[in-house]
Formats: sequence, structure tokens, C-alpha cells
Amino acid sequence: MNRSSGHELRWPRLIRTPSDAARFVDHVGFCVLFPLKNVPLPSLYYAVSKRADPRWDKYAQLIWKWKDELPNKRRTFYAKYFRSRGSFLSVKLLPHFLAMHGTAVEPHEAETFYKTGRISYDALQLWQALEKRGALATLELRHACRLETQAGNQRFKKAMLQLQGLLIVTHSGTAQETEAWASNRFDLVARAFPRQVRQARRISEEEARTAIAMKYRTLYPSASPVQIARLFGWTKAQALTSSPS
Repeated sequence: MNRSSGHELRWPRLIRTPSDAARFVDHVGFCVLFPLKNVPLPSLYYAVSKRADPRWDKYAQLIWKWKDELPNKRRTFYAKYFRSRGSFLSVKLLPHFLAMHGTAVEPHEAETFYKTGRISYDALQLWQALEKRGALATLELRHACRLETQAGNQRFKKAMLQLQGLLIVTHSGTAQETEAWASNRFDLVARAFPRQVRQARRISEEEARTAIAMKYRTLYPSASPVQIARLFGWTKAQALTSSPS
């Protein structure tokens, strides 16, 4: 794979189908949907379009459909993860990210996470609603948690970002709830990716960080421990231990 300008990577193959996109995600291990300023990661948009300046063009519309289709078919993991923006993780590396966060959990463990302060009360409500009812679209989930008001919508968004940031909840396609844009559909990672959750339980946090850092170094060999720590939310000491020179 050739290096392009900035932190984008020039994928030598044409990406025209969801399978092509899944192969790209599998190869890089993790990426963002659209390029993000000051986030040193490849983007699916650039890999498809070869354009450094994102716009709402035919390529953007294409990957917008794929970010619904790929996780729904369990070809990739997708959630608002890196910097709380749309991000893909390969299914192969997902167990390592779960182990890193300590979130290879069962659906019934929401109360424990709340009592130990890892999630907010609103996040607890969303988690328990998904546990009880299965995958739900946005409006359905907000209604189940009594977050239908404008203020409730803000609380919903904040709590959902928290759950996605911990890799407890995943994007799982869409549902047409209104005549406007289709709503996001959410599910618990434990239900959507049970095999990867089981694999994660056999991986230590240190092993997980090492595997993730090694993968990142294959993409960006000159990345410093400080850059790695900032991207993945580690301490500098953790980054140094995980990516020895």
C-alpha cells in the first residue's frame, strides 16, 4: 500500500462494492468513514474517491449506504468511535479493542457498569432497553427510555456516544421510521458479535494494546508513542510498552 498525502493511504484497488470496502477495512484494521482533521487514520471516503477534500458526491453517497450494510451483515464493526465520529473496525481486530476497553461483557452487565461509574444513568437505560427488546431504531429506543423531548434527544445522543465509545453498542443498519432520512438502528455488541466478545475475554489489556499498536505501526511506521497514545486514549507509558522501538 502506498502512502498518499497527509495520513491517507492509497489503496491500489478499485473499491466499488461493499465486499471491496470490507476488504479495505480488513486490511487497514481500523479507519474512519470520512477524513477527520488531526485524526491520523485512513478514511474509506479517500480509499474510494481518491479525493482529499470530502464532499457529498457519488462516493460519499456510496459509503453512506455501506456503513449501514456492512455492520448489518457483520462484515465490519461500525460505530461513532474515533473522536466520536463514524469509524470502522475490522472483525478480526474487534476482540482486541474490546479487551483494551474491558468491555467484553454480557447484555445483563449494565447495572455493574453503572454502579462502578463507567456509564451514566441514561446510558444504563439505553443498554437495558436494548437488552430487553433487542436491536432498536433511534426513535423507538428514545421512546423506550422516555427521551422523546428535545432535551431528551440531547441526553440520548450523549449517552449513545458513551456506549459506542466503550464498544458496548454498535450501529446495526437502519429503519425507516419517518418519511425523512432513515433512522440508525442500534444493537448490543454482545448480541451482534458474540464470537468476538468471547475471543476478547482471552486477551489481556496489554496484549490488546500491543496488537493494536503493531497494526497501527504497519500503516504509519514513523508514528511516535505520543501520537499513538493520543489516538487510542492511552497513557504515554502504555504506548511505550505497547510499541517498543
